[in-house]
Amino acid sequence: MTLVDTNVLIDILSMDQTWQLWSTKALRQQSQHGPLLINEIIYAELASRYASQSALDAVVENLDLDFEWLSKPALHIAGRVFSDYRRAGGVRTSILADFFIGAHASAAGIPILTRDTGRYHSYFPDVALITPD
Repeated sequence: MTLVDTNVLIDILSMDQTWQLWSTKALRQQSQHGPLLINEIIYAELASRYASQSALDAVVENLDLDFEWLSKPALHIAGRVFSDYRRAGGVRTSILADFFIGAHASAAGIPILTRDTGRYHSYFPDVALITPD
């Protein structure tokens, strides 16, 4: 199983000149190792790009992405990590999407396919990241 970060999906869906090839290849490679997952946070981030839920659901199905809700343990981890972030001087006053995504991967013991490593490396050092070289 692999949790697929929103940025990888946007690369593919927007046909990003810089990242589409890497993201498509990486998604394909990870699909050979088990299910590709998204959660409600990733789904919501993608929703801003589609006029209807049915259009978004068609894209999710076409990319063969499985939907998995965040568990209570993952939500607890997200809240604890956000507390650490605030104590370290973080300025955001609400939990960042990356904290939910990282907590999901941490609680489930699965890797994240992403191009955005900063917060994941800092706040989820136990989570394996699949990133560009």
